[in-house]
Amino acid sequence: MDYAASYLQLLLTMDMTVRLSVALILACLAGLFSERAGIFDIGLEGKMLISAFLSATVAYETNSAWLGVLAAIAGSLVFSAIHGLASITFRGNQLISGVALNFLASGLTVVVGNAWYHQGGRTPTLTGAGRFHEITLPFIDTFNHIPVFGHFYAEVISGHKPIVYIAFLVVPLTWWILFRTRFGLRLRAVGENPASVDTAGISVVRLRYSAVMIAGVLCGIAGAYLATSQAAGFGREMTAGRGYIALAALIFAKWRPFYALGATLLFGLLEAISNLYPNINVFNLFDIPVQFTQALPYILTVVILAGFVGKAVPPKAGGEPYVKER
Repeated sequence: MDYAASYLQLLLTMDMTVRLSVALILACLAGLFSERAGIFDIGLEGKMLISAFLSATVAYETNSAWLGVLAAIAGSLVFSAIHGLASITFRGNQLISGVALNFLASGLTVVVGNAWYHQGGRTPTLTGAGRFHEITLPFIDTFNHIPVFGHFYAEVISGHKPIVYIAFLVVPLTWWILFRTRFGLRLRAVGENPASVDTAGISVVRLRYSAVMIAGVLCGIAGAYLATSQAAGFGREMTAGRGYIALAALIFAKWRPFYALGATLLFGLLEAISNLYPNINVFNLFDIPVQFTQALPYILTVVILAGFVGKAVPPKAGGEPYVKER
């Protein structure tokens, strides 16, 4: 394969990596906000799933992808409110609450979807304004004459759906909120030592609810992306474990926004490799089975959880309900 063909193949891989990483980035940042405030959120998977279903349904009925996004955020916020009520107000087990939401979303989307559309839980295919379309950034023709960068700009940076750009903008915004604002300082303090925050006269409950609701918004956008951008409708269990992968990426990233971006891009790269290169030949000796390449993201998830959980230090008050001292 010549240099030009190799470079184009590399650009294709990078482009698909970006597209496949978007939902993971948003879900990972959602978990980042929640866990920085001391609330573990296993329910990322369920919130993305219900969001994907609602976004596809509303987008189909209204022929508006943006209304689908609003519906996705609303549904995710309802699930976040349930999780907050169970784990913050009633001080229940946060892990059990999250798992319950995952089961609820899994069953609800299939039953309601089948009742409404009679397609085995799927929604009708989105067309026209019911789904997002690629945005061509300016200066394509100008940069096209620049070697290497011109093709990179045209193939990797330009030509994505709106939510892709939103996701990548949320990363520096998250860093700024958490590390450069008073709200972020208090949010991180709640995840480390809620008693000291309470002593300062700041509501621990309000801050934790705020973090959970922010996570709900981000999960809603992630679910909407799956149904209105990456695909053209809702499919049964279409999140395919992305919520759990996002949690693994969050641990790998040590609860830091830019590290989270790198970790989710790594998972996206592995998925892109499995899609583009199903049969990898190793030095003309043997072929790696397609089943192995498809399992790469999940294998890495297990490796991270097995090898990094003990080394990564989560927020000290994570998973512990706060009881106000009398």
